[in-house]
Amino acid sequence: MDFSFTEEQLAVKRLAREFADREIRPYIARWDRERHFPQDLPRKMGEQGLLGVCLPRRYEGSGLDYVALALVCEEIEKAETAYREILSVHVALHALTLLQWGSEEQKRRFLPDLATGRRLAAFGLTEPDAGSDVAGLRTTARRDGGSYVLNGQKTWISYADRADVFLVFARTDPEAPRHEGISAFIVERGTPGFTTSTIEGKLGVWAGNTGSLHFADARVPVENRLGEEGEGFKIAMSALDNGRLTVAAGSVGLIEACLEASVAYARTRRAFGRPIGEFQLVQRMIAKMVRARDTSRWVTYYAAWLKNQGRRATREVALAKWHATTLAFESAVDAVQIHGAYGFSSDFPVERYMRNAKGAVIYEGTTEVQEVLQAEYALGLREDRPLRRELPAWPFAEDAGQGG
Repeated sequence: MDFSFTEEQLAVKRLAREFADREIRPYIARWDRERHFPQDLPRKMGEQGLLGVCLPRRYEGSGLDYVALALVCEEIEKAETAYREILSVHVALHALTLLQWGSEEQKRRFLPDLATGRRLAAFGLTEPDAGSDVAGLRTTARRDGGSYVLNGQKTWISYADRADVFLVFARTDPEAPRHEGISAFIVERGTPGFTTSTIEGKLGVWAGNTGSLHFADARVPVENRLGEEGEGFKIAMSALDNGRLTVAAGSVGLIEACLEASVAYARTRRAFGRPIGEFQLVQRMIAKMVRARDTSRWVTYYAAWLKNQGRRATREVALAKWHATTLAFESAVDAVQIHGAYGFSSDFPVERYMRNAKGAVIYEGTTEVQEVLQAEYALGLREDRPLRRELPAWPFAEDAGQGG
């Protein structure tokens, strides 16, 4: 295990930071205040290669690895959580899942547009009555000739009203055991019977879009089914392994943003005749952020390294997600406290960091789900079983020898 970065990894990290400095930071306070999502941002990310960072070159991706993906997420979320979410849902949950489970025809049909940002992707798993209990989903897909007819609803879907293509999970066999009767489908916007709507009044991530998917006899071609019938639960779980890695990496960036803001403020804000950074209780909060950043960073990089080997890393990715998101929220709360009354206002970014950080301890597996998962592994109550299609180790075979 070697955590020194390659030239390619350092280059994409710089690229992501420069992109954030140019395209996000100058505008994010206004976009957040106005609940505005710039529709051309995913296209710009794609043009810079940020959306294809972990996809093979044969599909117009960058051919880079999971550590590179983590570094990009870290830099983008340091500027704004909403746009790291693009990397999570578009790349990790959707594109990488298609890479793992899709047919060659499906990959050639969809991945180039996703890698380049010509189309924006989303992930439709959560339902009004099925969040942590994934197997309890009620959306149905009934086979009818050359199509599946979908009925039901998904909610809390990132970029529901902005995405062009969706990976949706539905029950195809109501008689099968709960985990075995689910299948996955690629649903394109414009499908008759398929509509979307936006959720208003969110606590945070105001600069992103979140909404619901509605299916009323929506016909999806059989060739848009991902994997075999009944493999949907396995597909969803493998997708979450990818998504949780990006959430953990993004949380590292958020902790770094909290730390930088707090250090800058503590150096200049004076109380009782001296900078507040000289007071030990303020130093304690800053020290906790340093610990949070470094421990979260290394557990996340380790999970990414495991994935580079083509190894199943469900436990390690879940641990990284639990650890990093919990400490990101704690760091944001401390950052607000250090800023005092100013931290309670939008004059400083730390109030936005706190609002945004709260979401990450809920989505893609709540903190409680991650805790139970770790306990079950420790007690021998859970073990990883081989999937029919494991994600290939990096470098991808088709990219070997191409200098990436």
